[in-house]
Amino acid sequence: MNIKYFDNAASSWPKPPSVLEAMTASMQIGANPGRGSHQMAVKASRILFETRSVIAKLLGINNPNDISYALNTTMALNQAIKGFVKKGDHVICTNVEHNSVRRPLEYLKTEKEVQVTYVEADPKGQVKVQDVENAFQTNTTLVVCNHSSNLLGTILPIEQIAEIVKKKGAKLLVDGAQTAGIIPIHVQRMGIDMFAFPGHKGLLGPQGTGGLYISSDLELKPLLHGGTGSQSESIVQPAVRPDRYESGTQNTVGVAGLKEGVKFILNEGVETIHNKEWEQIQRLMEGLKSIEGVRLLGPDLGEPKTGIAAFVLDKADSSEVAFILDQSFQIAVRAGYHCTPLAHEAAGTMETGAVRASIGYFTTNTELDDFIGAVREISKHYRQMV
Repeated sequence: MNIKYFDNAASSWPKPPSVLEAMTASMQIGANPGRGSHQMAVKASRILFETRSVIAKLLGINNPNDISYALNTTMALNQAIKGFVKKGDHVICTNVEHNSVRRPLEYLKTEKEVQVTYVEADPKGQVKVQDVENAFQTNTTLVVCNHSSNLLGTILPIEQIAEIVKKKGAKLLVDGAQTAGIIPIHVQRMGIDMFAFPGHKGLLGPQGTGGLYISSDLELKPLLHGGTGSQSESIVQPAVRPDRYESGTQNTVGVAGLKEGVKFILNEGVETIHNKEWEQIQRLMEGLKSIEGVRLLGPDLGEPKTGIAAFVLDKADSSEVAFILDQSFQIAVRAGYHCTPLAHEAAGTMETGAVRASIGYFTTNTELDDFIGAVREISKHYRQMV
């Protein structure tokens, strides 16, 4: 496809060729992992174990079995939140969270009488650490925050938040949907108790993959109950990890692809990936800021952020701008509310939504310049209509 792809915050594309090759090869195995001792089942199990090991290496996790697979970050966050929070608990999060955090918490408010405090971010998405500390109550058990906003690209000070959480005796759950594989992460050094991540974004794997790191000192109620291939004689869910959190047949084909995506990142180096995306997002932002009628959201030029440039174009509907980019310029972006209305409230864009351009490791400078040129033409078109 001759598409200029700027929707990496939703799913990264293209993937390294080795991802497809590994997925195709795994289809020749076919057997269920952990559901037999024959050689095909053993090969399938080995794929799951080896992938767990490379993810652990990437994220600074001591024991690979502290990683449980999930279909996506949403499933991982639901496992963490619903598996940890109890009736009457108080939870702190920010108002720049994705609906994958907000909706489970709102559900628990209704069903489990859980209290939730949303710490307000400024229009750029920055959260004051002191505001997080001030939100603690005697019954606070969990703090949930994204590592980086999927709308604004803001990077939150996870280490500083973790210090407060530890001091208060609570636990920290981090949504790594926009940072895993893109920003250096070491969950133990950073003080993260649970870390939810997708396979299909920065880790360069296929959709339907992801996972949750659960600190060894935590025990969660499983989100799913059922067959695990272990302790089948017992009527209760096994306590052993990762089986406790992985009922049912796993996505072996997808995990095989995920392994190759993570191996690609390890070979390239996360720092290399982050530096390239940083330079390119600065180039993109500088170009967009030069266009009359464009208002960029999130951190300014030179400030820490991920490869996301969300913007509003005066007198233009964000969805219409995205449609024109797609149909007239063969440029793929996402527009609207990006499953994060709280972040739009913080940014002041609830009435308009926003166009989100998100780069990836394979984005080229030529594509960046083409994107800037396309937005300049669209802006000129709207100004001439006035």
